[in-house]
Amino acid sequence: MYSINSETNLIEGEFMIPVVYSGNRRIFEGLCLSVMALARVTMEQLKVHVLTMDLSYENPNFLPFSDEQIALLDKIVKRSNPKSEVVKIDVTKEYVDNLSKGKNHKNGYTPYATLRLLLDLLPNMPERMIYMDIDTMCVSDIKQLADVNIDDFDFGATKDYMGRFWINRHYCNSGVMIMNMTKIKEDKLFEKCRAKVNRTKMVMPDQTALNKYGKKKYLPFIFNEQRKIKENTVVKHFCKGILFFLPFGFYIYNIKQWQRDKVHKWLHITRFDDLYAQIDVFKKNYPICFQK
Repeated sequence: MYSINSETNLIEGEFMIPVVYSGNRRIFEGLCLSVMALARVTMEQLKVHVLTMDLSYENPNFLPFSDEQIALLDKIVKRSNPKSEVVKIDVTKEYVDNLSKGKNHKNGYTPYATLRLLLDLLPNMPERMIYMDIDTMCVSDIKQLADVNIDDFDFGATKDYMGRFWINRHYCNSGVMIMNMTKIKEDKLFEKCRAKVNRTKMVMPDQTALNKYGKKKYLPFIFNEQRKIKENTVVKHFCKGILFFLPFGFYIYNIKQWQRDKVHKWLHITRFDDLYAQIDVFKKNYPICFQK
Protein backbone atom coordinates (compact mmCIF):
# COMPACT_ATOMS: atom_id res chain seq x y z
CA MET A 1 0.00 0.00 0.00
CA TYR A 2 1.05 3.63 -0.37
CA SER A 3 0.96 6.69 1.82
CA ILE A 4 -0.52 10.07 0.91
CA ASN A 5 1.08 11.67 3.96
CA SER A 6 -1.93 11.83 6.24
CA GLU A 7 -2.40 9.75 9.34
CA THR A 8 -6.13 10.36 9.21
CA ASN A 9 -6.33 8.32 6.03
CA LEU A 10 -5.16 5.29 8.01
CA ILE A 11 -7.93 2.74 8.44
CA GLU A 12 -7.21 -0.53 10.23
CA GLY A 13 -3.52 -0.18 9.51
CA GLU A 14 -3.88 0.42 5.78
CA PHE A 15 -3.93 3.52 3.63
CA MET A 16 -6.81 4.30 1.32
CA ILE A 17 -7.75 6.85 -1.34
CA PRO A 18 -10.60 9.15 -0.26
CA VAL A 19 -12.70 10.51 -3.15
CA VAL A 20 -15.57 13.03 -2.99
CA TYR A 21 -18.46 13.58 -5.40
CA SER A 22 -21.58 15.71 -5.03
CA GLY A 23 -24.93 15.65 -6.80
CA ASN A 24 -28.54 14.54 -6.87
CA ARG A 25 -30.62 11.57 -7.92
CA ARG A 26 -31.27 12.68 -11.50
CA ILE A 27 -27.62 12.28 -12.51
CA PHE A 28 -27.07 8.88 -10.95
CA GLU A 29 -26.16 7.30 -14.29
CA GLY A 30 -23.28 9.77 -14.59
CA LEU A 31 -22.13 9.08 -11.03
CA CYS A 32 -22.36 5.35 -11.61
CA LEU A 33 -20.24 5.55 -14.78
CA SER A 34 -17.66 7.74 -13.03
CA VAL A 35 -17.38 5.37 -10.06
CA MET A 36 -17.17 2.38 -12.41
CA ALA A 37 -14.28 4.03 -14.26
CA LEU A 38 -12.59 4.97 -10.98
CA ALA A 39 -12.78 1.44 -9.57
CA ARG A 40 -11.68 -0.13 -12.85
CA VAL A 41 -8.31 1.63 -12.96
CA THR A 42 -7.08 1.02 -9.40
CA MET A 43 -6.78 -1.95 -7.08
CA GLU A 44 -6.20 0.34 -4.11
CA GLN A 45 -8.70 0.75 -1.31
CA LEU A 46 -11.18 3.51 -2.08
CA LYS A 47 -13.51 5.39 0.22
CA VAL A 48 -15.98 7.30 -1.91
CA HIS A 49 -17.92 10.06 -0.15
CA VAL A 50 -21.09 11.18 -1.97
CA LEU A 51 -22.40 14.55 -0.83
CA THR A 52 -26.09 15.06 -1.49
CA MET A 53 -29.14 16.88 -0.12
CA ASP A 54 -32.92 17.15 -0.31
CA LEU A 55 -34.23 20.42 -1.73
CA SER A 56 -37.33 18.86 -3.29
CA TYR A 57 -39.52 21.34 -1.41
CA GLU A 58 -38.40 23.99 -3.89
CA ASN A 59 -37.61 21.83 -6.94
CA PRO A 60 -38.97 18.27 -7.42
CA ASN A 61 -35.78 17.34 -9.27
CA PHE A 62 -33.59 18.15 -6.27
CA LEU A 63 -33.78 14.77 -4.55
CA PRO A 64 -30.84 13.16 -2.74
CA PHE A 65 -29.25 9.95 -3.94
CA SER A 66 -31.18 6.99 -2.59
CA ASP A 67 -29.82 4.29 -0.30
CA GLU A 68 -30.36 1.76 -3.10
CA GLN A 69 -28.16 3.82 -5.43
CA ILE A 70 -25.39 4.09 -2.87
CA ALA A 71 -25.60 0.34 -2.19
CA LEU A 72 -25.10 -0.37 -5.90
CA LEU A 73 -22.07 1.90 -6.03
CA ASP A 74 -20.69 0.13 -2.97
CA LYS A 75 -21.00 -3.23 -4.76
CA ILE A 76 -19.18 -1.79 -7.76
CA VAL A 77 -16.12 -0.56 -5.85
CA LYS A 78 -15.89 -3.78 -3.85
CA ARG A 79 -15.38 -5.76 -7.05
CA SER A 80 -11.91 -4.23 -7.36
CA ASN A 81 -11.08 -4.18 -3.65
CA PRO A 82 -13.36 -5.73 -1.00
CA LYS A 83 -12.24 -3.11 1.53
CA SER A 84 -13.44 -0.23 -0.63
CA GLU A 85 -16.72 1.46 0.23
CA VAL A 86 -19.15 4.18 -0.79
CA VAL A 87 -20.87 6.32 1.82
CA LYS A 88 -23.64 8.89 1.47
CA ILE A 89 -23.39 12.16 3.39
CA ASP A 90 -26.57 14.21 3.58
CA VAL A 91 -25.60 17.87 3.90
CA THR A 92 -29.08 19.37 3.64
CA LYS A 93 -28.83 21.12 7.00
CA GLU A 94 -25.31 22.43 6.35
CA TYR A 95 -26.39 23.82 2.97
CA VAL A 96 -29.58 25.42 4.27
CA ASP A 97 -27.71 27.01 7.19
CA ASN A 98 -24.72 28.27 5.19
CA LEU A 99 -25.53 28.75 1.49
CA SER A 100 -29.27 28.62 0.77
CA LYS A 101 -29.85 32.34 1.31
CA GLY A 102 -26.91 33.50 -0.78
CA LYS A 103 -26.96 35.26 -4.14
CA ASN A 104 -25.92 32.10 -6.01
CA HIS A 105 -28.51 29.73 -4.59
CA LYS A 106 -30.29 30.02 -7.92
CA ASN A 107 -27.66 29.96 -10.62
CA GLY A 108 -26.93 28.48 -14.03
CA TYR A 109 -25.56 25.51 -12.10
CA THR A 110 -27.51 23.51 -9.55
CA PRO A 111 -26.84 24.23 -5.86
CA TYR A 112 -25.24 20.78 -5.62
CA ALA A 113 -22.13 22.21 -7.31
CA THR A 114 -21.33 24.19 -4.14
CA LEU A 115 -21.59 21.31 -1.66
CA ARG A 116 -17.83 20.77 -1.54
CA LEU A 117 -17.55 24.17 0.14
CA LEU A 118 -19.16 22.53 3.19
CA LEU A 119 -16.50 19.87 3.68
CA ASP A 120 -14.75 21.77 6.47
CA LEU A 121 -17.99 21.64 8.50
CA LEU A 122 -18.29 17.85 8.40
CA PRO A 123 -16.81 15.70 11.17
CA ASN A 124 -14.40 12.79 10.70
CA MET A 125 -13.42 13.59 7.12
CA PRO A 126 -9.96 12.62 5.77
CA GLU A 127 -7.24 15.24 5.76
CA ARG A 128 -6.49 14.63 2.08
CA MET A 129 -9.26 14.04 -0.43
CA ILE A 130 -9.66 13.91 -4.17
CA TYR A 131 -12.70 15.83 -5.38
CA MET A 132 -14.14 14.94 -8.80
CA ASP A 133 -17.15 16.30 -10.65
CA ILE A 134 -19.63 13.66 -11.70
CA ASP A 135 -18.84 14.34 -15.39
CA THR A 136 -15.34 12.88 -15.02
CA MET A 137 -14.06 9.46 -16.06
CA CYS A 138 -10.77 7.93 -14.92
CA VAL A 139 -8.58 6.61 -17.71
CA SER A 140 -5.64 5.41 -15.60
CA ASP A 141 -4.85 4.85 -11.92
CA ILE A 142 -6.08 7.67 -9.66
CA LYS A 143 -3.21 6.77 -7.32
CA GLN A 144 -1.08 9.06 -9.48
CA LEU A 145 -3.13 12.03 -8.31
CA ALA A 146 -3.32 10.81 -4.70
CA ASP A 147 0.48 10.70 -4.61
CA VAL A 148 0.88 14.40 -5.51
CA ASN A 149 2.46 16.36 -2.66
CA ILE A 150 0.37 19.40 -1.72
CA ASP A 151 1.64 19.89 1.85
CA ASP A 152 2.10 23.65 1.32
CA PHE A 153 -1.09 24.22 -0.67
CA ASP A 154 -4.86 24.28 -0.11
CA PHE A 155 -5.40 22.17 -3.20
CA GLY A 156 -3.90 21.03 -6.46
CA ALA A 157 -5.76 21.60 -9.74
CA THR A 158 -5.14 22.05 -13.45
CA LYS A 159 -5.71 25.26 -15.34
CA ASP A 160 -9.03 25.71 -17.07
CA TYR A 161 -8.58 25.06 -20.78
CA MET A 162 -10.61 28.10 -21.89
CA GLY A 163 -10.49 30.17 -18.71
CA ARG A 164 -6.70 30.56 -18.87
CA PHE A 165 -7.22 32.58 -22.07
CA TRP A 166 -10.55 34.32 -21.40
CA ILE A 167 -10.40 34.94 -17.63
CA ASN A 168 -6.74 34.91 -16.58
CA ARG A 169 -3.76 32.69 -17.18
CA HIS A 170 -3.81 31.36 -13.61
CA TYR A 171 -7.51 30.39 -13.61
CA CYS A 172 -8.03 26.75 -12.60
CA ASN A 173 -10.77 24.26 -13.36
CA SER A 174 -12.06 22.89 -10.06
CA GLY A 175 -13.69 19.78 -11.54
CA VAL A 176 -10.77 17.66 -10.32
CA MET A 177 -8.84 18.66 -7.21
CA ILE A 178 -6.65 17.06 -4.60
CA MET A 179 -7.50 18.89 -1.39
CA ASN A 180 -5.43 19.45 1.72
CA MET A 181 -8.15 19.83 4.34
CA THR A 182 -5.65 20.67 7.09
CA LYS A 183 -4.41 23.70 5.15
CA ILE A 184 -7.92 24.58 3.97
CA LYS A 185 -9.09 24.79 7.58
CA GLU A 186 -6.02 26.73 8.67
CA ASP A 187 -6.50 29.24 5.85
CA LYS A 188 -10.30 29.31 6.33
CA LEU A 189 -10.55 28.81 2.56
CA PHE A 190 -14.02 27.31 2.39
CA GLU A 191 -15.29 29.85 4.93
CA LYS A 192 -14.03 32.67 2.69
CA CYS A 193 -15.50 30.98 -0.39
CA ARG A 194 -18.92 30.60 1.22
CA ALA A 195 -18.93 34.26 2.15
CA LYS A 196 -17.99 35.27 -1.41
CA VAL A 197 -20.59 32.97 -2.96
CA ASN A 198 -23.26 34.36 -0.65
CA ARG A 199 -22.59 38.04 -1.29
CA THR A 200 -21.55 38.18 -4.98
CA LYS A 201 -23.51 36.90 -7.97
CA MET A 202 -21.14 34.94 -10.24
CA VAL A 203 -21.40 32.75 -13.33
CA MET A 204 -19.25 29.97 -11.87
CA PRO A 205 -19.55 30.83 -8.18
CA ASP A 206 -17.67 28.16 -6.25
CA GLN A 207 -14.94 27.75 -8.87
CA THR A 208 -14.37 31.50 -9.06
CA ALA A 209 -14.21 31.78 -5.25
CA LEU A 210 -11.75 28.89 -5.02
CA ASN A 211 -9.56 30.60 -7.62
CA LYS A 212 -9.71 33.93 -5.80
CA TYR A 213 -8.79 32.72 -2.31
CA GLY A 214 -7.10 29.35 -2.70
CA LYS A 215 -3.37 28.70 -2.51
CA LYS A 216 -3.17 26.22 -5.35
CA LYS A 217 -0.60 23.94 -6.89
CA TYR A 218 -0.85 23.84 -10.66
CA LEU A 219 -1.11 20.30 -11.97
CA PRO A 220 -0.57 19.01 -15.52
CA PHE A 221 -3.59 18.47 -17.77
CA ILE A 222 -3.25 14.69 -17.43
CA PHE A 223 -5.22 15.02 -14.16
CA ASN A 224 -8.09 16.97 -15.73
CA GLU A 225 -8.06 16.50 -19.48
CA GLN A 226 -10.70 18.85 -20.83
CA ARG A 227 -10.19 17.98 -24.49
CA LYS A 228 -8.99 14.82 -26.26
CA ILE A 229 -7.80 11.84 -24.23
CA LYS A 230 -4.02 11.50 -24.45
CA GLU A 231 -1.79 8.49 -23.92
CA ASN A 232 -0.97 9.57 -20.34
CA THR A 233 -4.38 10.97 -19.35
CA VAL A 234 -5.46 10.08 -15.82
CA VAL A 235 -8.90 11.78 -15.73
CA LYS A 236 -11.04 12.82 -18.67
CA HIS A 237 -13.43 15.69 -17.86
CA PHE A 238 -16.58 15.93 -19.98
CA CYS A 239 -16.95 19.68 -19.44
CA LYS A 240 -18.00 22.45 -21.80
CA GLY A 241 -15.89 22.95 -24.89
CA ILE A 242 -15.82 25.04 -28.02
CA LEU A 243 -15.49 24.11 -31.69
CA PHE A 244 -14.37 26.74 -34.19
CA PHE A 245 -15.56 26.78 -37.79
CA LEU A 246 -13.77 28.78 -40.45
CA PRO A 247 -13.85 31.61 -41.06
CA PHE A 248 -15.67 33.04 -38.00
CA GLY A 249 -18.11 30.51 -36.57
CA PHE A 250 -17.96 28.57 -33.32
CA TYR A 251 -20.13 26.18 -31.34
CA ILE A 252 -20.13 25.64 -27.56
CA TYR A 253 -20.88 22.04 -26.63
CA ASN A 254 -21.55 20.38 -23.29
CA ILE A 255 -21.55 16.61 -23.84
CA LYS A 256 -21.54 14.34 -20.78
CA GLN A 257 -20.27 10.78 -20.58
CA TRP A 258 -23.78 9.35 -20.12
CA GLN A 259 -24.85 10.82 -23.49
CA ARG A 260 -23.20 7.91 -25.24
CA ASP A 261 -24.52 8.61 -28.75
CA LYS A 262 -23.09 12.13 -28.66
CA VAL A 263 -19.87 10.86 -27.08
CA HIS A 264 -19.48 8.54 -30.06
CA LYS A 265 -20.68 10.87 -32.81
CA TRP A 266 -19.21 14.21 -31.75
CA LEU A 267 -16.30 13.39 -29.45
CA HIS A 268 -15.32 10.12 -31.20
CA ILE A 269 -14.64 8.45 -27.84
CA THR A 270 -15.17 4.68 -27.61
CA ARG A 271 -12.88 3.98 -24.66
CA PHE A 272 -15.80 3.56 -22.25
CA ASP A 273 -17.96 1.28 -24.37
CA ASP A 274 -17.41 -1.68 -22.04
CA LEU A 275 -18.74 0.43 -19.16
CA TYR A 276 -21.80 1.36 -21.20
CA ALA A 277 -22.44 -2.34 -21.72
CA GLN A 278 -22.09 -2.98 -17.98
CA ILE A 279 -24.40 -0.16 -17.00
CA ASP A 280 -27.06 -1.52 -19.35
CA VAL A 281 -26.94 -4.71 -17.29
CA PHE A 282 -27.25 -2.69 -14.08
CA LYS A 283 -30.28 -0.89 -15.50
CA LYS A 284 -31.93 -4.24 -16.13
CA ASN A 285 -31.01 -5.78 -12.76
CA TYR A 286 -31.41 -2.66 -10.58
CA PRO A 287 -34.14 -0.59 -12.30
CA ILE A 288 -35.06 1.29 -9.12
CA CYS A 289 -31.61 2.87 -9.09
CA PHE A 290 -32.07 4.45 -12.51
CA GLN A 291 -35.57 5.84 -12.05
CA LYS A 292 -35.57 9.63 -12.16
